[in-house]
Amino acid sequence: MQNTKLLLTSLTLVGLLALAGCSFPGVYKIDIQQGNVVTQDMIDQLRPGMTRRQVRFIMGNPLLQDTFNTNRWDYLYSLQPGGGQRQQERMSIFFNDSDQLVNLAGDFMPGVSRDQEILGGSGDTSVSPAQQPGQPAEQPAKAGSLEDSIQKEIDTIETTPVPTPAPLETSPQ
Repeated sequence: MQNTKLLLTSLTLVGLLALAGCSFPGVYKIDIQQGNVVTQDMIDQLRPGMTRRQVRFIMGNPLLQDTFNTNRWDYLYSLQPGGGQRQQERMSIFFNDSDQLVNLAGDFMPGVSRDQEILGGSGDTSVSPAQQPGQPAEQPAKAGSLEDSIQKEIDTIETTPVPTPAPLETSPQ
């Protein structure tokens, strides 16, 4: 009887120790985000001469407003993934005495995304309708070809107006 009680107690103790030991290595650590999220799209919308109100609409309220220099707003953002290294980004926005945006400083630059900066590409992503060098000029379709017949069909399509319903009568009866 006493041996059974001792065996049961020791097995319970070993089981509890095993359970407690298993949970420590796999402790879940949460991601910690602090500050204002600033994206490249937000920076690309900023233009010199914007008012404080317009900048606040795009960027949100600044995290820091310097008491001694009221013409500077600071946006800070930090992210620490669970158990990882902390990453921090900052952005400072400067205004002149007439409350207009004059300068930006920090980890983001207008018109250059981080991917383009890393890959070394230009910040210009616009496509111009002008012919690119090295591409052959577009030739008109030959008469009687399939392309010519398709183009003729497209040119002869007549548009059909969409009927609009009559407005409902709103007068009381």
